[in-house]
Amino acid sequence: MKLNSNVAVSDSGFVFNPATGNSYSVNPVGAHIIKLIQEDLTDSEIGKKIAEEYIIDAASVEIDLYDFKQLLETYKLLAPVEK
Repeated sequence: MKLNSNVAVSDSGFVFNPATGNSYSVNPVGAHIIKLIQEDLTDSEIGKKIAEEYIIDAASVEIDLYDFKQLLETYKLLAPVEK
């Protein structure tokens, strides 16, 4: 999973997609997940880091991460997966 290369993300959680002209705000956890995506971590690695740092059970993190990724895909913020 990778963020589209043209998507800009601020430290405060402001996300801008110049391809569509749309902008979004994410909460601090969402901004942290996006940062981890930009570091090329796997879903498993991201889930583990979030669970440890926010003291959340792994099952909840897995569900929430999946939902967040779906939103990123819906808003065309993730790069297409190469096969």
